[in-house]
Amino acid sequence: MRFVFASDSLKGTMSSARAAAILEEEATRVFPGVACARLAVADGGEGTVDAVVASLGGSRIEASVADPLGRPVEAIYGMLPGNRAIIEMAAASGLPLLTHAERNPMLTSTYGTGQLVLHALRNGATEVTLAIGGSATNDGGMGAMRALGVRFLDASGGELQGTGGDLGRVASIDLTGLDPLVSRASFRLLCDVDNPLLGPRGATRVFAPQKGATPQQVEELEKGMASYAQVLESTLGRAAAKPGDGAAGGLGAATRLFLGAESVPGIDWVLEVVGLDHALLGADLCITGEGHADGQSAHGKVVSGVAARCKSAGVPCVAIVGGMDQGALDLMDLGVDALVPTVIDCGDVSEALAHAERNYRLAAARVFSLLAIGEGLPRL
Repeated sequence: MRFVFASDSLKGTMSSARAAAILEEEATRVFPGVACARLAVADGGEGTVDAVVASLGGSRIEASVADPLGRPVEAIYGMLPGNRAIIEMAAASGLPLLTHAERNPMLTSTYGTGQLVLHALRNGATEVTLAIGGSATNDGGMGAMRALGVRFLDASGGELQGTGGDLGRVASIDLTGLDPLVSRASFRLLCDVDNPLLGPRGATRVFAPQKGATPQQVEELEKGMASYAQVLESTLGRAAAKPGDGAAGGLGAATRLFLGAESVPGIDWVLEVVGLDHALLGADLCITGEGHADGQSAHGKVVSGVAARCKSAGVPCVAIVGGMDQGALDLMDLGVDALVPTVIDCGDVSEALAHAERNYRLAAARVFSLLAIGEGLPRL
């Protein structure tokens, strides 16, 4: 027998690599001598750096950068073989870095994300992949571009800080200071949304309220973003009008227009990089999973991505999840053959999180025990 383990992290409790290690321990207990392939995976959001570094043998690099409000924060990115870097913008510009009271996209900036990109370039990176989930910002990517040397000027020629509140004040853009290292590198954006920069489905109206914007601020940010988009087009000769430009509060547009970034689905890129298709060749079973399976799990998340490839390869797929609701059943149409939640006792969320590893091990034991029973049943 040969099993493949490719689970997402169970956020806040267990890494992807740790989940795979537990699965292998329980599998070999029930099936001594079984061959196990362990893959750390992610969907382009939280955990992507850890998963890719673990799979490709890179190194984790620490850099002191600015958080969304400009305060110092220690952030990690990955340097991979071949002068490649993998960066999570959430490490510098993410919502979890702020308290609920601090969330205000009028004041936040992606400057720290740009600092991470510059650090990687100065560290020798000639290919930069940026995972953009979980942003606390709606600045049109101005902060990140400022860190790379672009200057955003108001009507009097003064340089703006590049927060969301500055969008409507941008009168001109000075590209002369753009760091020359940018032109020597290629950029990739891991993006699973197709939202435009402006409009009802745009960066501001869809995502800014989740980042703390009041209805009045949403209107101000949308108006500012429209003005900013006009300046972008007049300066760069290209419009911010493509699907995905609204990702991460407009960072999608900035990376495409200023850096020439290519946008790709996060889960597809990660699964390609870690070699899931090759690992599935000749496999008897694949186990994937995530912290909570729901209706969103079928759209660009780890479980749906892994299940689709298992289905193509003809490999049975089991998902071990921290919890699930009825919406998770959509995964059964995408290639998941069985859903196994880890929580089996009544209790509150804090108790489930405190005992996450124990519960995950018990769920793994149930899966392999049932598999062993199935192996012994007569074929019909």
